[in-house]
Amino acid sequence: MDQSQAPILQALSRYQSDGELSYTPPGHKQARGADPRVRAVLGDAAFAADVLAIGGLDDHQESRQVLVQAEELMAEAVHARLTFFSTCGSSLSVKAAMLSVAGPQQKLLVGRDAHKSVVAGLILSGVSPVWVEPQWDEERRLAHPPSPEAFEAAFAAHPEARGALVTSPTPYGACADLVGIAEVCHRRGRPLIVDEAWGAHLPFHPDLPTWAMDAGADVCVTSIHKMGSGLEQGSVFHLGGDLIDPAVLASRADLLGTTSPSVLIYAGLDGWRRQMVEHGKQLIGDALDLAQEVRAEIETLPGLHVCDRADFVGPGRAADLDPLPVVIDLAETGTTGYRAARWLREHHRIDVHLVDHRRISTQLTHADSAATTRPLVAALRDLVAHASELRDAPPVAVPTPGELRLEQVCLPRDAYFGATEDVPPSAAAGRIAAEMLTPYPPGIPAALPGERLTEPVLRYLHTGVDAGMRVPDAADERLRTVRVLVRPAQAD
Repeated sequence: MDQSQAPILQALSRYQSDGELSYTPPGHKQARGADPRVRAVLGDAAFAADVLAIGGLDDHQESRQVLVQAEELMAEAVHARLTFFSTCGSSLSVKAAMLSVAGPQQKLLVGRDAHKSVVAGLILSGVSPVWVEPQWDEERRLAHPPSPEAFEAAFAAHPEARGALVTSPTPYGACADLVGIAEVCHRRGRPLIVDEAWGAHLPFHPDLPTWAMDAGADVCVTSIHKMGSGLEQGSVFHLGGDLIDPAVLASRADLLGTTSPSVLIYAGLDGWRRQMVEHGKQLIGDALDLAQEVRAEIETLPGLHVCDRADFVGPGRAADLDPLPVVIDLAETGTTGYRAARWLREHHRIDVHLVDHRRISTQLTHADSAATTRPLVAALRDLVAHASELRDAPPVAVPTPGELRLEQVCLPRDAYFGATEDVPPSAAAGRIAAEMLTPYPPGIPAALPGERLTEPVLRYLHTGVDAGMRVPDAADERLRTVRVLVRPAQAD
């Protein structure tokens, strides 16, 4: 195929140059009806690109096959059998993938370090999760993706499981042994889903970890807006092999997706693919060189340590590492990631990505250069100079890995839709959670609907909120109360 083409962008250009007159949504009619104050901020280009996908960009019969051509070009570019575009983010894409593998009451092996969108898929579908434990770094209190051996053991205990789902890379850049996990699945004729939301760039440079399709995954979900040049909510999911019916996957996506997809987001996906095919190796190679320089420079700052392969990769840890997430350990400074992130924003207008009890992550992409990394290093140098002022950060009571693991008493769906009550945290230990309790970012739930709450996890969340952690999916974000199932004796 001609990878220099960008069917969606080219169709949009034709639409604009032909001056088509629309009597369809969207109601702003190419910005003419938009509030001038909104146009002043967003610019008319955003409105000009906001047209109907069907009955606008293409006709009602989709005779030009604009979207189909763009998806076929993407599939070829990344070595996938088929590709589907989504304008609802990978949160939707991963749900569609899950529902194409397992249905209500059926079992699916899921790494317990999964994103909250996976748990939302379990709630919506009624799929029964078999949790596969991550590989825990007890010293650093950090989870890495589960091993192939862990999936092997889970299949041995639950041979009826319909497939497996693993997250790789993690938001910290840690990568699973996807080749090994795929082999475990395929030996049983079961598909592997990879939530590779943070791996849009992986297919385009040989020095990056192996990406899911090349590792043998059956479905790979990727957020183009995270590490690529797409707009927010731009996601693709790729299909490989023959274990999943493409019609089923398309149907599940249609079931969950919007009937009003954003052409603006589609165009971003289309343009990103062309950019990477034509220039990706150079762009990402430059980003990798820059990351190496930035990592080395930050490592010289007193009290800061940049997590590298020696920290994250090896027996009992990750199989590989993406170096573009520059994860900085602040433990020696005596402060928390929450306090440091707030200080950097207030004093230097620097927004970091991940924050936790001892780390911040400063995500680099092909869009960065010395012009953007110099202010980052300068801000971190200033942070170190003011470290003594930040040491009064409220402590976070981080549980041991064993304490973090909660007993799954009932299905997430049953707990979420069951009879509930809100109780203070002091009365919640031993009760069954009826909501997700998720430190965000990165969005990995500490407690799920259906899990039995424990005092160490409740203390971790409560002290975390006091320290600056966000738990946005809780009914009470300040965790003055926790939503739990009503005790059976109280049910009416």
